[in-house]
Amino acid sequence: MRKPYVILIGSASGIGKSTIASQLAKELNIKHLIESDFIRAVVRGIIGKEYAPALHSSSYDAYKNLRNKANYSSYEDLVSAGFDEHASYVIPGLEKIIQRAITDYDDIIIEGVHLVPGLIDIEQFRDYAEIYFFVLSSDEESHKERFVKRAIQIHRGGKQLDFFTENRIIHNHLLHEAEKNNVSIIKTESIDKSIEQILTIINKSCMNIKLTNSIDELKDVVDIIINQNSGSIEKIIYSLKGFKDPLIRDVKVSDYDSAKRFIENIDKNENVREDLTNLYNISKYRELLICAANSEVLEKIKKELTDKGFVYDE
Repeated sequence: MRKPYVILIGSASGIGKSTIASQLAKELNIKHLIESDFIRAVVRGIIGKEYAPALHSSSYDAYKNLRNKANYSSYEDLVSAGFDEHASYVIPGLEKIIQRAITDYDDIIIEGVHLVPGLIDIEQFRDYAEIYFFVLSSDEESHKERFVKRAIQIHRGGKQLDFFTENRIIHNHLLHEAEKNNVSIIKTESIDKSIEQILTIINKSCMNIKLTNSIDELKDVVDIIINQNSGSIEKIIYSLKGFKDPLIRDVKVSDYDSAKRFIENIDKNENVREDLTNLYNISKYRELLICAANSEVLEKIKKELTDKGFVYDE
């Protein structure tokens, strides 16, 4: 029997985590979906405001209750510290819920702003559950648009919009902590794409495909795998002429923007392009370990790469 799923989805307010978490629960048939705001409400009922003023504030203005404001060299650091203080009161309750789900062998999704990489201790559960931690990201313009739409549609979000600068600081702080703690970052361009990227990581349907594309065609390869099909490139194996052992590179690229920046760097940097050209010239093919949300998507990726003439004909 597999271990129970524990899926954590964190982000700043207004990124779309509730929508994505709800859709993911349907896709995976997980009945237990919990918002960290509910845990915060319970903890507030236990710990009084005089003992934890940051807890009784909102995540975006908790910094106002810090006693040592003068110790922070920037406004960003101050807001981030207040946010961490606010979240730290909620996290022990979240960890208790995870432990209960594991004990009952229940799959669970927890979403909320309080899921801060590095603060919540997920390593204690690794031996007992399949732990997946995601932090959602959005560009500034899309983030603001979501706040405006929410304020208009359900008469919520107006106050958060007044503190949009602070919410963006929290957004950037969460991304920084995610990168530092090796937590997956999912861009929220669309719900469908975000779900596909998350399922690619969770389901991990993978396939090795041998390619003979040129450097100039690398952009098309990345576009097919990552942009069009929300797949990931986990590993590249170069079969080198005259060498017994192949050259293996672990890349783990699932973010199209990161892959695009790498390709742009090749175009701009002559030394990088020359080194990669030499590597391509002495390799019969490049074998890519590609992963996607399911086997059907993998077959679609392979067909599209074949139709482009990129797949090595053995």
